[in-house]
Amino acid sequence: MQQTRPTQQESALTVPAIPYGSHEVRLSGRQWLAAAALILCVLVFAPVAWERIEEFEPGADYRMPYGLSSDYWLFDRYCRFAASRCDTLVLGDSVIWGQYVRPDQTLTHHLNDLAGRSRFANMGVDGLHPAALAGLIDYYGRAISGKNVLLHCNVLWMSSTRHDLQTDKEFHFNHPRLVPQFVPRIPCYRESYADRLGILVERTVPFFAWANHLRLVYFDRKSVPAWTLEHPYGNPAKGIGRGLPAPEGSARQEPFPWTDRGVARQSFPWVPLDASFQWRSFRRALAMLRGRGSRVFVLVGPFNEHMLEQESLQTYAARKAEIAAWLREQQVAHYVPPALPSQYCADASHPLDEGYAMLAAQLFECDSFIEFLDRASTQ
Repeated sequence: MQQTRPTQQESALTVPAIPYGSHEVRLSGRQWLAAAALILCVLVFAPVAWERIEEFEPGADYRMPYGLSSDYWLFDRYCRFAASRCDTLVLGDSVIWGQYVRPDQTLTHHLNDLAGRSRFANMGVDGLHPAALAGLIDYYGRAISGKNVLLHCNVLWMSSTRHDLQTDKEFHFNHPRLVPQFVPRIPCYRESYADRLGILVERTVPFFAWANHLRLVYFDRKSVPAWTLEHPYGNPAKGIGRGLPAPEGSARQEPFPWTDRGVARQSFPWVPLDASFQWRSFRRALAMLRGRGSRVFVLVGPFNEHMLEQESLQTYAARKAEIAAWLREQQVAHYVPPALPSQYCADASHPLDEGYAMLAAQLFECDSFIEFLDRASTQ
């Protein structure tokens, strides 16, 4: 059979096979290196450059905005700022933050008032249980080195297996991105392995924590793609231009005594200290701070003992004594305050303004606390 030769038009349409020929743009080895270098520069320098763009000058009585409690990039920035301005950083949960008081009624405010100058920085974060506290110090509190630290120990986190994160049933607790992702295992934490790995990357590469900061502050807690879908005609740059939100000037909750809220007396099923995950986490946080050369003073409590049933009160007293004994054994300066008057307590662990003022005065009457402050003044 005679074969026909392809016409000129058919020859023009015939394209020799080229590897990856469907790709519109193919990079050479040098171009791939250049692209990798560009991406690396963005990952490293974008968060640094952003600090020069976004104004952040915390004033007196500053505390992290409540809505940004999970903005760990901002916490890291605040840490560096506070460490350069104040000689004593006050770390803890919402008891330090001041759930039922204004910024000018917190423990740090009253301590500064008695000190006569701004020595104390409010580093409290809402919902910061000890396991999250340890993670916050480890990954986002590296600036807390060689400082004086007033560390709050809230025994409420050991008041039940649920608070202690020991229950097998899944539930959503505060600050899951700060807790150990794989070891030790937390039974109630059921995040996917892919998300856990993502959290580990976020801790290691500041760019991703910064990206989360942008999401929380400027994009209604959504990713940029999700935000643009909801705002197809919106300008993302316009939102970024508004800057950081101002801290709340009011109390987060109404400042009433617990007796006015109709709260009944409680009987907490306290977890033994030697079996408590939160207590181990607190000790880990303390060890990290001391390992970085910081001088630590531990405030155990306060706790509203008036709302405890008699048996639960006895168990709490035993736990409190165990904690104090361990701190003495480890030669950690500490103070275990007596119970505040009932009318100065808003709930199980949060004081009202008068309670904070009384607690600050008690600390300034404590010899070990004065010695702790004197050592900070001589540094």
